[in-house]
Amino acid sequence: MTASEDLVADIARVAERDSLRIVTSESLTSGNLAARLGVGPSAAAWLGGGIIAYQEAVKFDVLGVDEGPVVTQTCAEQMARGAMRLLGADVAVSTTGVGGPEPSEGKPAGTVFITVATAGDAVTRDLRLDGPPEEVLQQTCDAAVALLAEVVVD
Repeated sequence: MTASEDLVADIARVAERDSLRIVTSESLTSGNLAARLGVGPSAAAWLGGGIIAYQEAVKFDVLGVDEGPVVTQTCAEQMARGAMRLLGADVAVSTTGVGGPEPSEGKPAGTVFITVATAGDAVTRDLRLDGPPEEVLQQTCDAAVALLAEVVVD
């Protein structure tokens, strides 16, 4: 098993034990994060679903993100909170950023924000990743799983 697969197994164990519903809210990762979590043990018991909010309008109109720049910590936090509210979750993990190869919103390719939100807290990581878009996406999924495990696993 890869390190990421080990972390997903740990997340699954704790989520099932504690009856947690975990959801995703993804822009940059386009559903890849939910797919990675979905192969975890007993995923049907704890993975509530996900929202792919690639277009800004979906972030604003569906998730309730404030209009404005979307490659920000605030956007990542609001995406997570919106998914929690819409999907009735205990925990949400969100991703937003610039996959590249070109900059966006004045931010260079590889600028990424990941948030894990719970009822009482939100933890966000601001990353600067290197590589072509597909590598940035994979690194973002790895970092999101690691942050989710950091928050959820004892």
